[in-house]
Amino acid sequence: MKRCIRGAYDVQESQIVGGPKWVGEDRYDIDAKAAGPAGDRELMAMLQSLLSERFKLAFHRETRELPGYALVVGKTGLKAMHSQPEAESRSNSSREAIDAAACSMHQLAQKLSEVIHLPVADLTGVEGAFDFQLKWMPEDMQAKPPSSGDRPGAVPADLANGPSVFAALQEQLGLKLEPRKVPTEVLVIDHAEKASEN
Repeated sequence: MKRCIRGAYDVQESQIVGGPKWVGEDRYDIDAKAAGPAGDRELMAMLQSLLSERFKLAFHRETRELPGYALVVGKTGLKAMHSQPEAESRSNSSREAIDAAACSMHQLAQKLSEVIHLPVADLTGVEGAFDFQLKWMPEDMQAKPPSSGDRPGAVPADLANGPSVFAALQEQLGLKLEPRKVPTEVLVIDHAEKASEN
């Protein structure tokens, strides 16, 4: 159910608190059809209705201090280029890169939160929009030193030396992620019931 809430209300799972234990454990198959063509926005509105009607979901939002990261400017200073005035904001992200145009530091903090699955607050104090590319090696693909049971050279050489998202952020954009508690809007589950089968 937490994954459904995450999609329906566009929040990270770390921002969903409260509720019975089963909301993070039980799994459901949802088979639903829209009456006609529907975009993501319409589909998420339908999912919100389903959560309310079938799971009797009731919640409220509040701001809490949660463990996360503060996005700050590093010692070397910001290394991103200012966007052209009136440039259209866009960003493409994957598990190993963010390619952005006319992106604010606040928007970058949101993207980084999606990457590391923890809240990220923009504390750079930097205004304006920027164009940049950020590339890193996902943690699960980074080379680990061989343990006694591994044979040397088990990790392919081309995967061995990519930077973590933390190192890439500092090297490529002159920004840092500092661990600290940050004010984060959370969705607090007040009530939920297990849905019955059709």
